[in-house]
Amino acid sequence: MNSSPCTQPGCSGSYGPEGYCDVCGSRNPQAVAPQPTSAPPVSGAPVSAQQVSAPPTSAPPSTVSSGPVTAAGSQATQTSGSRATRATGTQPFSSTSRSRFGGGMTDIPPVPIRDPNEAVLDNPQVPEHKRNCSKCHKPVGRTGPDGKPGRTQGFCPHCRNRFSFVPSLVQGDMVAGRYEILGAMAHGGLGWIYLARDKNIGDDVAERWVVLKGLIDSSDPDAIDSAIAERRFLAALDHPNIVQIYDFVRHPDPRTNEPLSYIVMEYVPGKSLRDLRKEYVDETGVHSPLPLSQVLTYLVEILPALGYLHGQGLLFCDFKPDNVIHVESWLKLIDLGAVRRLDDDESAVFGTPGYAVSDDEIINHGPSISSDLYTVARSAAVLSFEFGNFSRGEFRNKLPGPQTQPLLARFESYRRFLERATDPEPSRRFATAAEMREQLIGVRQEVLSLERAYPHGNSSVLFTPEQRHFGVPDARTGEFTAPRGPDIATALPYPFVDSDDPSAGFLATLSATDPMDILYELQNAPENSAEVRLRRVRANIAYGNLKAAGMNLDQYAETGTGDWRITWWRGVIGLLSDNPAEARGHFDALYSHLPGEIAPMLALAAACELSGDTTAALGLYSRIWQTDRRYVSAAFGQSRLLARDGHADPAIHVLDAVPDSSSQYTTAKVATIALRLASAAGPDFVRDAAQRLTGLDLPEHHHHLLRARILLACLRHVNGAQGVPSPPILEHPLEEKALRFGLEETYRRLARTSSARDDRIRFIDEANKIRPWTMV
Repeated sequence: MNSSPCTQPGCSGSYGPEGYCDVCGSRNPQAVAPQPTSAPPVSGAPVSAQQVSAPPTSAPPSTVSSGPVTAAGSQATQTSGSRATRATGTQPFSSTSRSRFGGGMTDIPPVPIRDPNEAVLDNPQVPEHKRNCSKCHKPVGRTGPDGKPGRTQGFCPHCRNRFSFVPSLVQGDMVAGRYEILGAMAHGGLGWIYLARDKNIGDDVAERWVVLKGLIDSSDPDAIDSAIAERRFLAALDHPNIVQIYDFVRHPDPRTNEPLSYIVMEYVPGKSLRDLRKEYVDETGVHSPLPLSQVLTYLVEILPALGYLHGQGLLFCDFKPDNVIHVESWLKLIDLGAVRRLDDDESAVFGTPGYAVSDDEIINHGPSISSDLYTVARSAAVLSFEFGNFSRGEFRNKLPGPQTQPLLARFESYRRFLERATDPEPSRRFATAAEMREQLIGVRQEVLSLERAYPHGNSSVLFTPEQRHFGVPDARTGEFTAPRGPDIATALPYPFVDSDDPSAGFLATLSATDPMDILYELQNAPENSAEVRLRRVRANIAYGNLKAAGMNLDQYAETGTGDWRITWWRGVIGLLSDNPAEARGHFDALYSHLPGEIAPMLALAAACELSGDTTAALGLYSRIWQTDRRYVSAAFGQSRLLARDGHADPAIHVLDAVPDSSSQYTTAKVATIALRLASAAGPDFVRDAAQRLTGLDLPEHHHHLLRARILLACLRHVNGAQGVPSPPILEHPLEEKALRFGLEETYRRLARTSSARDDRIRFIDEANKIRPWTMV
């Protein structure tokens, strides 16, 4: 398309080849544009409800920096879940049930479609405490000492800049000869937001509703620059969770007759997460924060939209609960006024205090993907717990601790997630939206498990399952023994091989199984890649050369990669070296880095137990087992520590939850018999042990070993009494003579099933000793 002058009043620009003005961003009226599809009709409304962006209602974003900055992390990364198929219209809202979110695991009620007429404010005003000069940012329009209400229009007494907090458009105004204004919806970060009817689409039966968003005022150069940038970026964005941009228009200001620019976008007829947070009441009818599992599910659902923007080389910059709309069973990211390019180091940076990173970070590092993800974590905190004065007080750039915030004390993985995502050092935060989302899913599954007392484990994309189980009780006796560091180290999960590593294919062809042979084959690797280095570490560990493995890790760390697997293998070496304190430090750091992964938690629990901190170990084992029943080592650890402290019933309850699909199911049941016998305070406890034995399919010899222990326990309780009125146990009445005959028979069966001569003799002696005296 050849360049032609822009037709908007007062604009000196021209239309570029993409069909948009290079100054005001308006669409060339001669260009053919795709028409958005219609949404389902709104119940009770005289129109068909078009998905349109509902307005933000919080304080406007501030200009963090108006000078040049360097954009950190400017290399765009395509993240998982960020692919979108180009469509001619917007993603239609689902009218299905609440199962849309979280794969049906979270019980989030759908938000009904909102009647557009109800979205318009009857008396649109900006509260006095939110009125600030757009130029010097000092308060304006405030109530004076005489009590007279502040002016809504005038000039700043500090810099003489004109201000106005009155909507420039009113009901009935026609913008660009096409959009009929219904009224103002809210005052957002970059000005008033209006609901309008698109007169070019619709008829007497159905009408199209859109949103127009204007600037704060035409004299604000930062706001103008931001709006122009927004126009250039956003028309081509196409993601089902991002508000769609339809058009860009200009309209004269009725006060100054200067042209004001407006962006036309879809209307999303739902509620913002901020509004849902304000309206939420718990089961007792008390206003409270949103349930944590609901908050985490919201973020899991919306993070792919941020990942999509990052993959397009864009930063959102102003993520907050106001800018996410929940309608029916769908989420939309709205208000793209602060969006900027990753490589932009000149334009102003907009963000909302309390959500955005510190001014110092913007000045020193510039906005980045990590600063975008920082705002996601801050939003999670605001939605999930009482976070007073978070935008201006001591918590503007930090979080409360678990000592003062019970939610963070209860959900340690969530606390660690927030701490990593909001770390003052940008390089220690999550690097991509996909990485953050993956860990968030794991944290959510743990939260769901603890909230509902039912496991909600999910498979890891970073770690294998356990290589084998550690701390397993004796299969014959059910007795626990404390695990050793080397046994734990060889049982823990392994990190998966990165399939994108250039040597991944070579490693898959390794045929050797002996560690020395593997080390020899690794010499032929086409490249000394990360995976080759780590495979060398594993081979040296398997060979027992821990010093060489440590040197391998040190050499890899010197490359500056920051690979978390270095920390993992250092922790493993600590276990193998019988240095649980060192191992604990490494695994604790990795748990903070990967708060949604169970493998670091399991390793940390074992290291805590070995180092003597059984309280911490018990808490970790308990949370792991509550979350995922596949980690049977955690069940054994929890039961072992409970039993050690004399809590037999809870220890048995843990082992009873081992699924029958587990290879350790029978061993766990045998352990419950041993625990029940060790805590036996009467015949009922022994009877429970007997019932458990009856239901097990054990080798004959193992069965009779346990049978003998149960009958001996019965004999101790009978204590020489005859004719105790109680049902039989293992088919023997609870009387001394009958129990002695039963024990004699059991010992003789043990002798017959023993392979060792000494064992046979010992069991025959026991049978003769226990046999009751009889008359010949």
